Amino acid sequence: MNEMQVAEYLTSRRIWVEEALEKALATASQNMPSGTGVERLLAAIRYSLMAGGKRLRPLLFLAALESLGGKTEEETKSYLSFAAGIEMLHTYSLIHDDLPAMDDDDMRRGQPSCHKQFDEGTAILAGDALLTHCFCCLLASPGKPELLRQAARYFAWQAGLGGMVSGQALDLAAEGQKLSLAALRNIHMAKTGALLAAAVVTGGILAGVDEEERVILELFGYQFGMAFQITDDILDVTGDAAKLGKPTGSDITNGKVTYVSLMGLNGALQEADAATCQAMKTLEPLGDAGELLRGIAAYCLKRDC
Repeated sequence: MNEMQVAEYLTSRRIWVEEALEKALATASQNMPSGTGVERLLAAIRYSLMAGGKRLRPLLFLAALESLGGKTEEETKSYLSFAAGIEMLHTYSLIHDDLPAMDDDDMRRGQPSCHKQFDEGTAILAGDALLTHCFCCLLASPGKPELLRQAARYFAWQAGLGGMVSGQALDLAAEGQKLSLAALRNIHMAKTGALLAAAVVTGGILAGVDEEERVILELFGYQFGMAFQITDDILDVTGDAAKLGKPTGSDITNGKVTYVSLMGLNGALQEADAATCQAMKTLEPLGDAGELLRGIAAYCLKRDC
C-alpha cells in the first residue's frame, strides 16, 4: 500500500469519525438536563472534542476492523459509535493532562486548552463527561454481545489502571527525578502505548481475530506507541509549533526527561527508527491483512521528523 493510498484512506475515515462525533454530541445534547451550567459544559466538550487532531486512535481501530475482519465500508460504518467512543476517551485524557495540576499546558490542537478557554472546574467536568459517555458509545455498537463485552473490558483496562492512567501516575512521580532509559520506556509504554494498543486490539476483537492475532496486534500497538512517543519528543525540539498545534520546547521548560534529553537528538532518531521497524516486523505473521496497519504506522511516523 503506497503513501498516497494510505493518505486517501486516512482522509476518508477521518471524515467518518468527525461525522460520528457530531452525531454522538447531538444525541447526547438532546437528553441532557437544561440550564446554564450544562450549556457551558456542553460547549466545553464540543470545544475540545471537535478541535481537530489526527484522530489516530479511532483510525487504527477502523483499520484493524476492516483489514482483519474483511468488512465492507457499510459494515465498518456501523461500528463508528465505537470509534467515536475511543476518541472521546482520548480527548478527556488531553483535557486533564493540560490542567495546572498535571502538565499545565496552555495550548492544545492549535487553540487555548479547555481550562484556559473556560475554567478549571468546567474542564475537569468536560473530561469526566467524555470519559463516562465514551462507554455509552462503545456499547452502542453492533456485533456479537460477547465480543463487544470483551472489547469494552479490554479498552477500559488499557485506558485505566492497566495502562494510561497508571502511566500518568508514573509520569507525575517522575517530575524532577533522574530517570533511566528503562524507566522512561516504562512510563510511555503505559501512558502512550496502552491506548494505541487498545484501539488496534479492540478493532481486532470485533473483527473476530483469534487469541494469537490479538497478541500480535497488542505488541504492534505498544511498539507503534513507543515510536510515536519518541517522535513526539523529537518534534518538541525540532518541530513547528504552528503545525503541531502546541508550543515546542515545553519538555525542556518543564524539566521533563525525554528520549532526546537522555539519548541526544541523533540517538532518539535512531531509537524511533528501531521502534518503527520492530512494529512493522511484528505484523509480518498477519501477511496481507497487516498491510494497512503497516502503511498507517509508516505514514504517521514520518510527520515532520
